[in-house]
Amino acid sequence: MTSVSSTDTGAATTTTTNTTTTSSSSSSSAHTANVSSDSDIDWDALIEAAVLQKQLPADRISNKITENEAKIESYNTMQDLLGDMLDSVETITGVSESLTEQDDIFSSREAYLTGIGGADAENSLVVTAEAGVAIQTYELTIDQLATSQKVASASQSSGYDALGYEGTISLSMAGADIPVNADGDEDPTLLQVEVDDTMSLVEIADEINTRTDYTGVTATVVAVDENDFRLVLTGETGADIVMTSVEGDDIGQSLGLTDSSGAYVDELQSSQIAKFSVDGVEISRKSNTVDDVIDGVTFSLYQTTDVGESIAVEIGQSLSSIKDAVVSLADSYNAYREWAITQQAIDASGSVSDDATLFGDNMLRNINTEIARGLSKVIDSEGMALLGLSYDENNYLELDESELNDALLNDIDQIEDVLNFQYETSNSDLAVLRRNANMPSELTLDITVDEEGAVVGVLADGEAGLFEVDGTRIVGAEGTDYEGITFVYTGDENATITFSSSAGMAEQLFQSLNKYTDEDDGLLTEKIASLEEQNEDYEAEYDDYMSIVDAYEMRLTELYSSYQAAIEEAQSSLDYLEAILNSGD
Repeated sequence: MTSVSSTDTGAATTTTTNTTTTSSSSSSSAHTANVSSDSDIDWDALIEAAVLQKQLPADRISNKITENEAKIESYNTMQDLLGDMLDSVETITGVSESLTEQDDIFSSREAYLTGIGGADAENSLVVTAEAGVAIQTYELTIDQLATSQKVASASQSSGYDALGYEGTISLSMAGADIPVNADGDEDPTLLQVEVDDTMSLVEIADEINTRTDYTGVTATVVAVDENDFRLVLTGETGADIVMTSVEGDDIGQSLGLTDSSGAYVDELQSSQIAKFSVDGVEISRKSNTVDDVIDGVTFSLYQTTDVGESIAVEIGQSLSSIKDAVVSLADSYNAYREWAITQQAIDASGSVSDDATLFGDNMLRNINTEIARGLSKVIDSEGMALLGLSYDENNYLELDESELNDALLNDIDQIEDVLNFQYETSNSDLAVLRRNANMPSELTLDITVDEEGAVVGVLADGEAGLFEVDGTRIVGAEGTDYEGITFVYTGDENATITFSSSAGMAEQLFQSLNKYTDEDDGLLTEKIASLEEQNEDYEAEYDDYMSIVDAYEMRLTELYSSYQAAIEEAQSSLDYLEAILNSGD
C-alpha cells in the first residue's frame, strides 16, 4: 500500500484512491493467482470493493490534507504579496519604529544644483546629504582643485629584469602621522619598503603598493616604449611625497627618482590644496572630497568656476524618491488586489471557482478590510486623492502623475501628514522616541520630578501604572496599550503635557501589514504553521488507517483464497462423481 508523502502530500493525496485501488488489485492477484478457474466469482473485484469501502476514512483524511496544502500555498502567496506591499510602505514610513532613525522617505535628502553666471554645475560639483540634515541653500565657488604630486624615475630598459638594487626606503605624505600597529603603538616600519637585488621595476612597484594604506603612495610602471620603462609615484592630494633612504642602496637615487640632495628629478605634477568658498567663506582642504564643512553634507569638487560664476546648492527632500515610493505602493497593492480577486471568483455555473482556495476566508476578509481602511485614511480632509491615487471600477489603484507631481512641488508637508505618523506636544521638552500600533490620538501626561529634576512619576490621563520611568525615558508598561511607546522628557520641572498624534495612510498600512506578515509571530505565519502541524497529525492518522486497510486486505485475500480452494475441491469431487455416474453409459 502507498502512504501519503510528508514532503509532497499535494501530489500524493490527489491520487490516493487510484494508488490504493491499484495496490489492492495487485495484492489480490498475488494472493489468488490460482483462482482463475471456471468459477463465475470475480474475487479480485470483491476484494477491491471491500478495501475501497474500508479505505473511505483514510480518503477523507487525504482530502483534508489536500485542502490544507492548497490553503498553505494560498497563504504563502498572500504573505509574499503583502510582504511586497509592506516593503513599499516601510520605504515611506521607515523600517524602524524609532523616530530617531530618520529612515523614512521624507528624511531622505537630495542636492539640487544650479549654475549661476554660466557655471557648469553638473560637471563642477557633486553634493550628497545625509538623511535629516537641515533643508538649506548654499552658494559655492571653486577656485582651485586639490592635486596629487606625481614623480617619475629615470628610464629603465626593462620592466621585468632584475635591477640588482638592495636597500630599504621609507615613503610617507608630508605632515602625515606615523601609522600605528595592531597594539596601537606608532610603528615607522609600516612606512618602509624593502628592495632586494632580484627585484624588477614591476616588482618594486608591487612592493610599494603593499604599503599604500600606510604611506598614501601608489606606484605605477609606465611603458613608454619597448625599451623605456619608468616608475611613477603618486601621492595623496594636497601634500608632497616624502622619500628617505633607510639602509643599503639609496633606491630613490638608483632609480633616478631623486638626486643627491633628495630632491625629485622629474616632477610630473605638483601637489596643491583645494580652495573654495561657501556663502562667501573661504575654505581650503587637502582633498577634493570635503565632508567636514557642513554637518551631514559632502562636497565633491571636480571643476573650478570662473570669475563671476558660482553654484547654488539646495539641500531638500528627495522628491523623486517620494514619488517612486508612492508608485511602488500602488503597484504592490494592485498585484495583491489581482490575486485577491481570484480568491473571490465565481464560475459561469455560479459555483466557487477552483482557484478560489480562500473563498469566504476570515483572514483574507479581515486583511482586505484593513487595507481598505488604511488607503481611505483622511488627515485634515486630505487623502489618497492628494497623491493622485484613485480606485478604478475593479478597485485597482490608478495614479495621476501630474497631480502627484504638483502635490510634491506645492504640498509636500501635507503629503507627509497624509502618509506618515505625526505628533504634537504642548511642551517641547517631551518627545516621542518609539511608537507602537496603538498610538493614542490624544493623551495627557502628568510628569513629576524630584528636587534634582529627575523624573519620578507619570500619570497617563490621570491613571498610574501605565508608564514606567527609566531615567529621562517614560516607557509604556508591559501588557498595556502603551507597551512599545517611549517618551523622552528633558525638562527638570513638574509638567502637565498634552500629546496628540495621527497615523497616516502608510503608517496605518505598515502596522496592519506587519501584524500579518511578520516572519516570527505574524498572523499568517502562525496560520501556516498551524495548518502544517495539522497536516502532520493527519498524515500520521492516514498512515494508521492505511495500516488497518492493508491488514484487512490481507485477511480478505486469505479468506477468499480459502473459499476458492474449497470451491475447487468441491468442483473436483463433483467432476469425479459425474465421471463415475457417466461410466455406466
